[in-house]
Amino acid sequence: MIKLRLKRFGKKREVSYRIVAIDSASRRDGRPLEEVGFYNPRTDETRLDVPAITRRLEQGAQPTKTVRHILEKADLIEKLEPKFKAEAKAEV
Repeated sequence: MIKLRLKRFGKKREVSYRIVAIDSASRRDGRPLEEVGFYNPRTDETRLDVPAITRRLEQGAQPTKTVRHILEKADLIEKLEPKFKAEAKAEV
């Protein structure tokens, strides 16, 4: 299963995170399939590659709780959920 999760990098006490698409069995800082964003909790800076995130979510990637919160703050989840719900109804 592919997950969207945070990958830690930076100096001690000056941590930043990359939002990555990675296999769920991989280590936290293992090699990702794709880097899809950046998050700095110290400055609350967020950069997202929206087309890449959308593509990964459509392929079935599951965001972790923290990444889901970041995507909700960027209003990305609300934009995608109606599309997923409509596809689910069409399949039934």
